[in-house]
Amino acid sequence: MDNLYAIVDIETTGGHASAHGITEIAIYIHNGNEIVDEYQTLINPFQEIPVFIQSLTGISNEMVSKAPSFEEVAPKIFELLDQKIFVAHNVNFDYSFVNHHLKKEGFTLGNKKLCTVRLARKIFPGLPSYSLGKLSRSLNISIKNRHRAAGDAFATASIFKMMVDADDKGYITEALKAKAKEEALPPFISRSQIESIPRQPGVYYFKDKKDKIIYVGKAKNLYRRILSHFSNNSPNRNKQDFLREIRKISHQVCGTELQAMILENIEIKRLWPANNRAAKRPERRYCLYVYEDQKGFLRFGVGKKIKNIKPTYLFSSLAQSYTLVNNWCQQYGLCPKLCNIQKSTEVCSHLENGSCYCNDEAGYLSYNEKVNTLITDLRKELPSFMIVDSGRNTLEKSCILIEKGVFYGMGYLREHEVPNSLEKAKSVLQPYPSYQFIEKLIFDFALQHPHRQILLN
Repeated sequence: MDNLYAIVDIETTGGHASAHGITEIAIYIHNGNEIVDEYQTLINPFQEIPVFIQSLTGISNEMVSKAPSFEEVAPKIFELLDQKIFVAHNVNFDYSFVNHHLKKEGFTLGNKKLCTVRLARKIFPGLPSYSLGKLSRSLNISIKNRHRAAGDAFATASIFKMMVDADDKGYITEALKAKAKEEALPPFISRSQIESIPRQPGVYYFKDKKDKIIYVGKAKNLYRRILSHFSNNSPNRNKQDFLREIRKISHQVCGTELQAMILENIEIKRLWPANNRAAKRPERRYCLYVYEDQKGFLRFGVGKKIKNIKPTYLFSSLAQSYTLVNNWCQQYGLCPKLCNIQKSTEVCSHLENGSCYCNDEAGYLSYNEKVNTLITDLRKELPSFMIVDSGRNTLEKSCILIEKGVFYGMGYLREHEVPNSLEKAKSVLQPYPSYQFIEKLIFDFALQHPHRQILLN
């Protein structure tokens, strides 16, 4: 092996580089056969070391108080790492810290990386654990000064030598290929898992070690989008914690990007993943409900959306509801009190002769005719239509249904099975919850792609 490897271990004040410092670093330069150079030093992070980290590592605030700053040792660290292959146990953690702090001092790393956790799973399969301590015990490697940079780095160097000797299938060479980029992946995600992901639209799910979904995303190309999460090793806390949590990836293929956007919004609201922020805010949606009072009058009630009760009309805000209902009262001659926009006990003064149906108990029939006329006109304004587009393969079409202005659901059909009526469409498509965001997506798409729209009776 002609390469030189920089086998690195660090101790830090916390779990992410953007807010924490390095307290100790050890670097062993390895030629594939033996260690040819080494370097280790304590580093003053100029911040308090948490008590639990002091207990774990044995590195105290007093020990680092007279140690050099990272600024002082940065040139030496860069000299040792430059043009070497960066090797560490869970390499993304160590690399993110070292690269972040070197950048602050004007140095930029561009090393290829090898992760001894990932490689050990391939070269030594079937071991009970691949944490540094347990892996070392399985391979009969003793660690002196556990949780100190030099001790852990030396153990990693010993493991690396054993892997080089046992790598009869060329896993190390494969990992170093320019196109592989496997070390950018979270430790528990293999390149073969990523390569099996389709290059189609869809929704993907990241899961933790308990199989709990921690993130939901949508993609025009599932493979590219999932890979993009791991393409930059950001030093901030959220990214580092996020990468450490990911143990599994699953996905649902969709026919179109629009379907993927719809499904993502629904799944985020259903699953409430910890790492999703968008789409979690509850929609402030107001609905018009029509009900009959004890005197037989059809009355209006405006309120927040009630599950399993179908509204007559939807408003984007409470202010819009008041404006529209007030306009309807004037246009159709309806009673403001029966429509719940006039709260006083006075008569409905804007009606003819100051009289109103609400003062005539026998007038409900003629009044209800006016209400029903309004409802009929409102329903004419709210169209029912389908968006028919590409399916998940060449044998099917995707279908999204809007019923009276409200998202009903979606699914997939054979091309000759595309329904021509609302009832047929509802019988073959899967219902989904309706949200204002989703309906805006669909209506915007319909305006931009009228040839994909099929109006229904």
